[in-house]
Amino acid sequence: MKKTFANPYLLLTLTVLFWSGNMIVGRGLHGAVPPLALAFWRWTIALMLMLPFALPHLRSQWPQLRARWPTVVFLGLVGVGGYNTFAYIALQYTTATSATLLNSFTPIATIVLAFLFLGKRLGRLETLAIVLSFAGVMTIVSHGSIATLLGLSLNHGDLWMLLAVLTWGIYTVGLQRRPAGVDPMLLLAAFTLVGLLPLIPAYLWEIDQGRTIAVSAASIAGILYTGIFPGFLGYVFYNAAVAAVGPNRGAQFIHLMPVFTTLLAAVFLGERPLWYHFVGIALVFSGIVLATRGPGR
Repeated sequence: MKKTFANPYLLLTLTVLFWSGNMIVGRGLHGAVPPLALAFWRWTIALMLMLPFALPHLRSQWPQLRARWPTVVFLGLVGVGGYNTFAYIALQYTTATSATLLNSFTPIATIVLAFLFLGKRLGRLETLAIVLSFAGVMTIVSHGSIATLLGLSLNHGDLWMLLAVLTWGIYTVGLQRRPAGVDPMLLLAAFTLVGLLPLIPAYLWEIDQGRTIAVSAASIAGILYTGIFPGFLGYVFYNAAVAAVGPNRGAQFIHLMPVFTTLLAAVFLGERPLWYHFVGIALVFSGIVLATRGPGR
């Protein structure tokens, strides 16, 4: 069981499943929970879950953290403070479909950044894997219609989502420069604490603007979900998996998001999958299989 749980591809799959639910929750709660409030409470809950695992390592590993503090601060700001906050702001103004489509550019952004800053190149098999998966994403979000795809237009919510994509690509590539010899949970807690610091004044500003949480069972459950699953478990799994397989292959799994979004909508919203869902899912899984069979598995 321990060996299976440590499989990086299983961890990436679970991570994307949690993040797909995060998109649905973020859009579903956009009228009840303002974006900065959702980001703040998500990371506060996640940090509380991390601390019992992180604090025992703090005294012995503090010198390594302090020596690489610029890297820790940078990754905390972009990966924790940036990505999800920008995504939640985007979901205030754009649809989950558009957000999912734009989020699917993350592997491409990551590959470009990995080439520019790490000198990493794609093999033919990995290139084909990305093309197949991206074609699957396009099939799902366009409903199998080129006219629908061409009819999509950008609003300022979509621009926020593109900013989120850029920050996540930077975070994924930047993980290759994380401090060595630091326990993963301590490092993630450090990222989270750094990311929370700028969210505190931003959240207070949002409250001052009159935007507060409409407290209900649904809003509380949604906030708890974002903190426990995409916030805590999602980042623990993603960081461990990227350390094992690298940024290019790790980012490839983000193409699973529209697949899981389709399945979750069928289960929780009663939306029946149509032919283009199945075609898109087949293409995405074909790309994932090719990516995981490439050199360096």
